[in-house]
Amino acid sequence: MLSSITFGQFMPGDSLLHRLDPRTKVVGVLAVAASVLAAANWIGFALVAGLTLVAVLQSQLPAKVYISGLRAFWVIFAITFIVQAFLTPGEILAGLGPLKITQEGLETGGRIFLRLALLVLVASLLTLTTPPVNLAAGLESMLSPLKRLGVPAHELAMMMTIALRFVPILLQEAETLVRAQRSRGAAFVTGGPAGWARGLLPLFVPLFAGALRRAEDLATAMEARSYRGGANMTRMMSLRFGLPDYVVLTLTAVVLAGVVASRFL
Repeated sequence: MLSSITFGQFMPGDSLLHRLDPRTKVVGVLAVAASVLAAANWIGFALVAGLTLVAVLQSQLPAKVYISGLRAFWVIFAITFIVQAFLTPGEILAGLGPLKITQEGLETGGRIFLRLALLVLVASLLTLTTPPVNLAAGLESMLSPLKRLGVPAHELAMMMTIALRFVPILLQEAETLVRAQRSRGAAFVTGGPAGWARGLLPLFVPLFAGALRRAEDLATAMEARSYRGGANMTRMMSLRFGLPDYVVLTLTAVVLAGVVASRFL
């Protein structure tokens, strides 16, 4: 189900991850993503998976939230694994006509599967435990040094935050459109890939029209409230690093260093 995708959603809580500075979480997510991409063996994957598991447990969110979020990407995971298992040359373990399953293919498919799953989990952790307002403030603070080069830090942070907030809204609207068209006899999975693609075309027009309408309503609401970007803007709560933030940053740096070091073992 499209609505089960957790990326872009926020769930209130009082866990350690919820209380961390948003800049800490952004830097931590970037470090973990770099670790996932840099992992070249099972030692590196074990380090990243262990850190991700600790973060998931610390978030104190129900396990079904993460399971449903991963379930939404199972088609991508499955296709990627199957393609690697059958098309990677190496020692043949089994055959299915002209297709051969190789040991190297299974290992490569498993590594790519883990990479995708870990990236989805880490990205979901950031949005699930960070309110959009705090995320925008953190991104703006991180981009503020670029203001001297003429980079509109506030506008960029606001656009990224709004884009994240639009993800679950558009997914929910897409699912509503699918149900409405199915109730009218529309079929989305008949006729092979070409028929499936043709069946989705009627979905894109109302979906994009709804997205444009929501964007226009949002712009009108911001103008009605005299929104003028970051000029003379104040915040009720200022961002400050605490001891937990330094501990988390140190831990992610250690894991990244360990993953890089494991490539040379």
